[in-house]
Parts: sequence; C-alpha cells; structure tokens
Amino acid sequence: MVVHPTRVAAIAISAMFLACVSSADFDRAAARAITVPNDAAAHLNTLPPLPPQDVVAPPRGRVYLFRGALGPIFSRGMDRLTDRLKQAGITANVYEFTICRLIAAQAVLDYRADPAPVTLIGHSMGGLCALKFAEMLQEENIPVSLVVTVDPAHASPDVPLNVERYINIFLSDGVLGGGDIVAKQGYQGHYASFDLSKQSKVTHINIDKMESIHEQLVGAVLQLATTPAKTEGSAVPLRYVLPPDAPVELWDSGTLLVTRSGDTLPRLAALYHVPLWSLTQMNRVPDNAMLAAGQTIIVPRRLMPAAVISAQPSGGR
Repeated sequence: MVVHPTRVAAIAISAMFLACVSSADFDRAAARAITVPNDAAAHLNTLPPLPPQDVVAPPRGRVYLFRGALGPIFSRGMDRLTDRLKQAGITANVYEFTICRLIAAQAVLDYRADPAPVTLIGHSMGGLCALKFAEMLQEENIPVSLVVTVDPAHASPDVPLNVERYINIFLSDGVLGGGDIVAKQGYQGHYASFDLSKQSKVTHINIDKMESIHEQLVGAVLQLATTPAKTEGSAVPLRYVLPPDAPVELWDSGTLLVTRSGDTLPRLAALYHVPLWSLTQMNRVPDNAMLAAGQTIIVPRRLMPAAVISAQPSGGR
C-alpha cells in the first residue's frame, strides 16, 4: 500500500490538534497555562501611504507571534513574518503556543516598563493562544493594539474587549483550524473576518505563508504607533467570504456611508477603491440595484495614521 506523505502529515496534525482540544478540561488548563501574575474628514478607504519621512516616528511596539501544533514544521509562515517584521525595524519574536504563560508574564512586565503597542499574531493553535494571551492582558488592564488569527482552532475564545483591532483570516470548512471567531458582547474595536474557503489553493498548511498577507500585516504594524484606535464614526464589523481567486485585502472594519442622488455601487466602489463584490456582499444589494438618496451603505476601510488624517481636507466626498 502506498502512503501519501501529505495525508500522513495531515493525520499527524489532526491527531495532535484533537489531543489538544478534545479534553473537557482544555479551557481550564489553557487558562492556568497562560495565567499572568498580578504583579508580573470623510474616511478614505484606500491603502494609506506612510507619512513623509520627516514625520514618521521610529517603529515602536512589540509583536508576539505563535506557531500552531508541530509549528517548526507546519507553521513556518510565522517565522517568515517575524523576519519581515524585524527587517522593518519592529521588535518581533515567534514562539510555540505551548509557552503562552511565560510569554504573557514577560509581556506584562515589558509593557509596564515601556507601554508600547502590543500586537499578537498566531496560526492554528497559535491563534487560540493569541486570544487567550489578549484575555490575560485584559486582566492586567493592558490594551492590545492588534490581534491577527490565521485559521485559528475551533476552541478559540471570543475577542476580548481590550483589543483595539482584530483580524481573522480562516477557512470555514477546515478541520485543523476553521475557527470563525466572534467578539465578546460590548466590543467596540475594529473587527474584520475573511473566510478564504472558496480559494481552492489555500489550505491550513499554507494559509500562514501568503506573502500578500505578510506584506499588509507589516504595513499595519508599522502604522500602529501613529494611528488612533478610535476614528470618526462607528466601526462596523466586516465579515466576508472571499470569491474564488480574489486578492486578500485586509480592511480594518467598515464605515457607514449615506448615499447621494445618482450613487450606484459600481460608482462607490470606484470612488473608494474597493472591489464591487465587497459592497454587494456586505450590503446584500445587487450590483445593478438603484440606490436611493439617503440610503446607508457599509464601505470597508483601512485605518490611517494620524499624521495622514490631519493632512486630509475636511468636508464631504
């Protein structure tokens, strides 16, 4: 009998994953493992340019990245992303999800010594770890600037209230990951969920290695120190199923737009530089539908550094 090596790898990962999450005591064990000691102006919706060099603050903050099960073999994308962050001048380190307790404890001490923005990124079980990590920081009244989970485990907790921006990139039909994460009640931060299950070439084992995602995440982390967490208007949660072969554009959240006479979805898509499908899917409106003046439409947006926002002219579109 010929055994396909990819199938063997998948079975091995599945076994480890199920061993980690099937126990009834998992959540309690995970919480104990990650316990932190008590002491211890319209919105622009294009990819924002970095501020001019003379106003750019040196990159600050700390990024904690976490691999999934069998991480040194199957979560190497977290290592590649760590290297890219370091090349951009950002303090970043990658860890196994099994040592969340130690890293969270050190993160509390580091933040108290220097309260720089905190970013948490994790793949598979590392995504679960990132959310548990954020919960532990919430207990210490420490905000988290950005959490990114990449096909996190189904057992992952909800997004805690101390998270300012949350992005989930996942495969809803996945077995090894597939965590469709929601936010806790009362969450007011920026939330964006991207289901890549219709993208035939994306799997649990390569979703963490997508170069376009890495590039966008590096840009987002670089901007955290100069981008306000609160922006004009309410942050509308985004939940997308990406069409086949559509590029992954990591918006932060949505914003509400009141239409004017003559507006159409194609016109708004061109005006705000977003794909038409992003408007039709989020608003559940056909692309050829007539829009009435005064109608409310959700438009995806990326947050912009404060220096860029202040340089924009005021007034409507």
